[in-house]
Amino acid sequence: MSDLKVEDFCPFCCPSHNGGSTPIPTTGKTIFYTSSQQDKMAKMEVKTSLLDDMIGVGDMVLLEPLNEDSFINNLKKRFDHNEVYTYIGSVVISINPYRSLPIYTPEKVEEYRNRNFYELSPHIFALSDEAYRSLRDQDKDQCILITGESGAGKTEASKLVMSYVAAVCGKGAEVNQVKEQLLQSNPVLEAFGNAKTVRNDNSSRFGKYMDIEFDFKGDPLGGVISNYLLEKSRVVKQPRGERNFHIFYQILSGASEEFLCKLKLERDFSRYNYLGLDSARVNGVDDASNFRTVRNAMQIVGFMDHETQSVFEVVAAVLKLGNIEFKPESRANGLDESKIKDKNELKEICELTGIDQSVLERAFSFRTVEAKQEKVSTTLNVAQAYYARDALAKNLYSRLFSWLVTRINESIKAQTKVRKKVMGVLDIYGFEIFEDNSFEQFIINYCNEKLQQIFIELTLKEEQEEYIREGIEWTHIEYFNNAIICDLIENNQTGILAMLDEECLRPGTVTDETFLEKLNQVCATHQHFESRMSKCSRFLNDTSLPHSCFRIQHYAGKVMYQVEGFVDKNNDLLYRDLSQAMWKANHSLIKALFPEGNPAKINLKRPPTAGSQFKASVATLMKNLQTKNPNYIRCIKPNDKKAAHIFNEALVCHQIRYLGLLENVRVRRAGYAFRQPYEPCLERYKMLCKQTWPHWRGPARAGVEVLFNELGIPEEEFSFGRSKIFIRNPRTLFKLEDLRKQRLEDLATLIEKIYRGWKCRTRFLLMKKCQVVIASWYRRYSQQKKYQKIKSSAITVQSYIRGWKARKVLRELKHLKRCNEAATVIAAYWHGTQARRELKRLKEEARRKHAVAVIWAFWLGLKVRREYRKYFRANAGRKIYEFTLQRLMQKYFLEMKNKMPSLSPIDKNWPARPYLFLDSTHKELKRIFHLWRCKKYRDQFTDQQKLIYEEKLEASELFKDKKALYPASVGQPFQGAYLEISENPKYKKLKDAVDEKIIIAEVVNKINRANGKAASRIFLLTKNNVLLADQKSGTIKSEVPLGDVTKVSMSSQNDGFFAVHLKEGSEAASKGDFLLSSDHLIEMATKLYRTTLSQTKQKLNIEISDEFLVQFKQDKVCVKFIQGSQKNGNIPTCKRKNNRLLEVAVP
Repeated sequence: MSDLKVEDFCPFCCPSHNGGSTPIPTTGKTIFYTSSQQDKMAKMEVKTSLLDDMIGVGDMVLLEPLNEDSFINNLKKRFDHNEVYTYIGSVVISINPYRSLPIYTPEKVEEYRNRNFYELSPHIFALSDEAYRSLRDQDKDQCILITGESGAGKTEASKLVMSYVAAVCGKGAEVNQVKEQLLQSNPVLEAFGNAKTVRNDNSSRFGKYMDIEFDFKGDPLGGVISNYLLEKSRVVKQPRGERNFHIFYQILSGASEEFLCKLKLERDFSRYNYLGLDSARVNGVDDASNFRTVRNAMQIVGFMDHETQSVFEVVAAVLKLGNIEFKPESRANGLDESKIKDKNELKEICELTGIDQSVLERAFSFRTVEAKQEKVSTTLNVAQAYYARDALAKNLYSRLFSWLVTRINESIKAQTKVRKKVMGVLDIYGFEIFEDNSFEQFIINYCNEKLQQIFIELTLKEEQEEYIREGIEWTHIEYFNNAIICDLIENNQTGILAMLDEECLRPGTVTDETFLEKLNQVCATHQHFESRMSKCSRFLNDTSLPHSCFRIQHYAGKVMYQVEGFVDKNNDLLYRDLSQAMWKANHSLIKALFPEGNPAKINLKRPPTAGSQFKASVATLMKNLQTKNPNYIRCIKPNDKKAAHIFNEALVCHQIRYLGLLENVRVRRAGYAFRQPYEPCLERYKMLCKQTWPHWRGPARAGVEVLFNELGIPEEEFSFGRSKIFIRNPRTLFKLEDLRKQRLEDLATLIEKIYRGWKCRTRFLLMKKCQVVIASWYRRYSQQKKYQKIKSSAITVQSYIRGWKARKVLRELKHLKRCNEAATVIAAYWHGTQARRELKRLKEEARRKHAVAVIWAFWLGLKVRREYRKYFRANAGRKIYEFTLQRLMQKYFLEMKNKMPSLSPIDKNWPARPYLFLDSTHKELKRIFHLWRCKKYRDQFTDQQKLIYEEKLEASELFKDKKALYPASVGQPFQGAYLEISENPKYKKLKDAVDEKIIIAEVVNKINRANGKAASRIFLLTKNNVLLADQKSGTIKSEVPLGDVTKVSMSSQNDGFFAVHLKEGSEAASKGDFLLSSDHLIEMATKLYRTTLSQTKQKLNIEISDEFLVQFKQDKVCVKFIQGSQKNGNIPTCKRKNNRLLEVAVP
């Protein structure tokens, strides 16, 4: 019997904190639990509640008393006990612990899966689960906004959200692949877009918003990533104590030597000007391991091998651009021109990118300005050349990063066109207040202002408006609306960004000072703008505010911005010469990154500024976020030291103030912690009241009023709105859930009782029906058996009668058949006799006719010859001769066609000559046919076989009929490598010492002149040298260049002794000639002869004599070969007779 819960066929809904509900699926089956299963389920249900055994207060809405000190003390108390998450209603506060905590295990994922938001202790998984279930079950698009300062843990929070969603959504091969690709996109983007700062070792230097798309079941289909304003100025310069982007250090630390050589890089960080050395190494960060992780992630996401190679080539080119330095050089016209000091770096960059070196060198030295139909080329001084170099590096890296995001989107985008549900995860730079704040910090803080505005509009403001809309009385809470700051920055007329764009587009001299003057004129009276140069007298004597700076009072506090570089960074100018040089590259990726460099697509229109582009991107992001249901994670940094167990109350207090967390708590405290429409509330809890169970016939609000009155809930704990019920304290909600759970158990018992009665009745009726069916089947079976018996007897009688009748008919048919066959035979004989008589007559008649025709033909021929004999008498003999000869030749060739021998070159058969006059022709045909079949046979050879036969042919010319050992070598293939030097570890030392191709490797015996004894040596023949090495150790004993070998001597007998004569006076000849013995003498001598001829273009002298001289140091010794019987079998032996004679006995 299947065991299911009673909820499976109750169409109730679980309440959610945002006013929605989560449907519980129904199966249509009846479910029961055994006692053991009920105990198990009870244990599973007993979880730590938000309010039970809580350290401090888990939900700030319940904090008493509520003030800034109690708020901070509560956070500190929970932080000290490793409780890094706290709620403010549905908002999650996350404090960065700066260490690993065991609260993200798979068990924790299962614990928070499909649980009520307030049911367990605060956790980021609870918010992730709530957002995912709302998306899956209610078709509400979700967005998770993660905000906070740099170093507060936003990036890690976004990873946890994505990993939780990946863990709880569906399974399957395709789904798992999509999830893996979505998760593995993070390491790639972090490597190229994150860097170490003074506040964060893994700070996101770009904004990332990912839309994860799901199908109707809640399974991920894909995703789309949007990136915002990469901090590309970091590529060329980093503040003290900070690093460049991670990928530069990862390549140099983790790539293999071979890979670095391909990229023309060195492992030393100090070789590159773009890498700061004061913090190149980060404690706890393994760049080499991270590089392997990035390469694996790129493979999983879908990058092809050539794409990955191209990406790293571009990164290497950016790194090497920083090493290009310039020097001034005066021209004839008196103007200064920049020249590259060392062109080696430029050459390597051009080899990496496929750019012509002269084109790139000119682009660094000249600038071409186009206006309508005119072109003006000007030289660049050293400062301008350095600016062009850095601009190229920044643009190259920025465009590469944008290409990476686009390429990842191509891999992870949803392949189907069905309607999708979307969950957005925003991980963007936190609010930044540095010692020196420039254009990048201004843009980042503007984005955070917009996010704070979204939070204000969608949380605080909407909270109050909902109470007003529902008619709930409450105390109005004042809060700071930062729309005035956003307007100061983004106003189309008087905004700072608008004035910056206007200043960049203004003709004439434009500097950062003129931009500041304009700000002082327009924004002087704005209450959030401060400048010492403005007309406002209150800042004239503010010594903390330099003259070249302005200050904005953000929601997070006052930030002073250095105006230097604002105009240049907003222009983001890249000289057209450099764009065109990049477009001319043979590197496909670099060519694609600079489409504007195509001369056919020259656009004289000024490109949009960096500020206007970012403003448009932020506006699009805000519009996207407003279409989704928001979920907030507010990240807080506990200290500036990136250290665990340190809680800086002043720093945390500052963040609480600018995040508006206290105002958020006051709004929730002034209102209600939970609200829900009347219909789902009544549907969920109607079983708690007899009047509302099982159906309520009146309005839903009246039903909820009856329900709450029946349960005796205090009136101050709830209020009735126009369309929703508002519950002040979560305890009331938990009480309702506990009562509902108990009531469901009672209902399950009732259903179980009814089901068991129904089951027993059904079983009885089924048994009764079975008895009737069995009786009917038995009666039918009995009658069938009786009928079969009668039928069998009748069939037996019928078969006997039919057999007798059949045999009678068969006898009659056989007699009739024999009569017909006899008549047929007689007729056949008679017809045969008649046919033979007729055939004989016809043959006789045909012979007579043929005889008449032949006689007539001869007669006609005789008449013609008599008539025309006088005309043919002169040429008849020649024509008859030619005709006869032609017929004989035709007959000859036709007979030759049928008697041709096989195509084997060794086949000596040839048809006999039929006529004497064809003797020369017959021999020539035999020669041509033999050459033809030899060519056909040679065409079948591979290059290796041809080389072997050439060596065999060379050996034949050298030794045939000269050396008695030659015939035995004909059938042996020339192998060359008789020792497996490359595979045998014993010869590793020898292999490393020889860097040339080995032509022959063989063990030979080297003869000692003192006693005639032999010592084993390894004989190696390479392209340029002859080497002798020790067989045991592999140590090279002698090395002789082929040019120093003058002659090889050997006997004419059946032995393997040979002498290698060396050039007198050469370095190799200092110890004398070599007297060696080998089992493969013919092969070794042939290969030595061919190799020497190939290298020196001179033939090696091969002397074959039974007596020759060998030079041993300063003495010459005669080696003499004699015939004699041997004690040790057929092995030749060498003996010393005297100081001048070595005698070799050959069997």
